[in-house]
Amino acid sequence: MMNEPVVATMLILLLLGVGEFLSIKSRARIPMLLVVMLGYLLLLWTGIFPKDLIGSSALTAFGGLMIAPLIVHMGTMVPFKLLKAQIRAVFIALFGIIVAAVFVLLLVPILFDYASAVAGIGPLTGGTIAFILTTDRLQELGLVSLITIPALVIAIQGLIGMPLATHYLRRHAYHIKRELSSNGTIEIAATSTSSIKEKTRKTWIPEKYQTNVILLLQLFIGGALAIFLGNLTGISYSLWALIVGVVGALLGFYNDKMMDRSNSFGIAMVGLIIYSLGAMNDITPSMFVGYIPVVLTIMVVGILGIIAGGIIASKLMKWDLNKGVPVALTALFGFPGDYIICEEVSRSVADNEKERQAIFNEILTPMLVGGFTTVTTASIVIASILVQTL
Repeated sequence: MMNEPVVATMLILLLLGVGEFLSIKSRARIPMLLVVMLGYLLLLWTGIFPKDLIGSSALTAFGGLMIAPLIVHMGTMVPFKLLKAQIRAVFIALFGIIVAAVFVLLLVPILFDYASAVAGIGPLTGGTIAFILTTDRLQELGLVSLITIPALVIAIQGLIGMPLATHYLRRHAYHIKRELSSNGTIEIAATSTSSIKEKTRKTWIPEKYQTNVILLLQLFIGGALAIFLGNLTGISYSLWALIVGVVGALLGFYNDKMMDRSNSFGIAMVGLIIYSLGAMNDITPSMFVGYIPVVLTIMVVGILGIIAGGIIASKLMKWDLNKGVPVALTALFGFPGDYIICEEVSRSVADNEKERQAIFNEILTPMLVGGFTTVTTASIVIASILVQTL
């Protein structure tokens, strides 16, 4: 019965639904991927889920098919005007993950090995795409046991990152509150997202022809071109896909948020998550337990690297450390965690609506830009480059 594609897909979606429910209920404090990945392993180990369940769902092939178009889509999301206005936030976010990567590559191989360090860096500095790129490469090389490392890193990073970012942001929020009390006003250094009215990109294709099918065709053209260039140059197709998306949007071949416009982003992400679960089929309980020390070391070293990078970059940019460090820490959770934290901090610190709005406006945009810089774009670059060194 479980081998029926509809039944298999329903069971996996049920697990994803539970993860999504708990994430929403806990306001992202319990990461959805933590519930899904640990839940899947437990159901697999206890024999409730058969090992071929993912394959039976028929979504594995679909998920693998969508990786290149999804990365092209991410390239079309680059908000150039916002990034230009928030160049300091971009620098701090990038500097944080670069220092983290250096820390992990220098220190983790001393205690364990180089492959373990690389396996953890991509997911540590980003999201699902970085995880997929890492696990695909590990499978190609036959290093299946190492998949435990990125799986655990991506599952637990938000549990640590969000409380840390909240701690620093609350301190910055109290500083804003004190300035409001003494001056009655505060100069908002961040440029509000609402103040930048980025015009809808003009594209080569008239709006009436921008149907779901044609938009998907454009994304797959970009994905196919990226794979061709990857095979031609030896440079990972994921890097080419990101470049194709960015350049295509600049030249007018793509509009912004292409996959959202084609109403396919949700099913594409579901396929991607199911595809990533398939890579975990050969993880055993002994592997899981055995790699916990490696994962904890990568998390500790990597997070210290992000914080150190955030502090150094904040000093260089002449920003309050309590504002800059959380921007760097967005690498550990991204959206919607960054938005939720800003909402909760501004509400909990403020005594009235005026204070709440001032705090919210000050912290929101750099946090969103930080999350976009790390999770959506830079982590793909870092993962793509480092996995090729294995």
